[in-house]
Amino acid sequence: MAQVSDDVRSLLLSRIRDVPDHPEPGVVFKDITPLLADPVAFASLVEALTELCTAHRATKVVGLEARGFILAAPVAVRAQVGFVPVRKAGKLPGATLSQAYDLEYGSAEIEVHAEDLTAEDRVLVIDDVLATGGTAEAAVQLIRRAGAQVTGVAVLMELSFLGGRARLEPSLAGAPLEALVTV
Repeated sequence: MAQVSDDVRSLLLSRIRDVPDHPEPGVVFKDITPLLADPVAFASLVEALTELCTAHRATKVVGLEARGFILAAPVAVRAQVGFVPVRKAGKLPGATLSQAYDLEYGSAEIEVHAEDLTAEDRVLVIDDVLATGGTAEAAVQLIRRAGAQVTGVAVLMELSFLGGRARLEPSLAGAPLEALVTV
């Protein structure tokens, strides 16, 4: 787990709201909008992720659609590295690389601009939640297909009961997976 103080971890957890039965019955959605609306909590989150970015010596951060964009973009600015969005299929103009993957409730496909990552890039993947690991695993595959090196994956929270870590870690080839909070 990422090294954040107990005070920061408690602050982050206190600003994540559970929404029962969303998007379907039986699912408890982890809503981070209260965290984003709190400038102290949001700044603490960005600072913790920026420290990971710097520790990994990343040259770019990849944010996963959509909430990963919100977290990764300010980290890129603060760490003075590039930001690369990984989007749902069909959202990016121009030449893209795409990767299909399975979700807990279906399948999906993500894309990245082919020219946004190069062999010189060291990439930290940032997202809000690690659930089953499918989206992060697909992003890691995309980054490698673009020729860049994955230095790690950093998430605000890991839903440990869904087993995403076990799915994702083999594809990381030793690069760390770091969660600021685990539920």
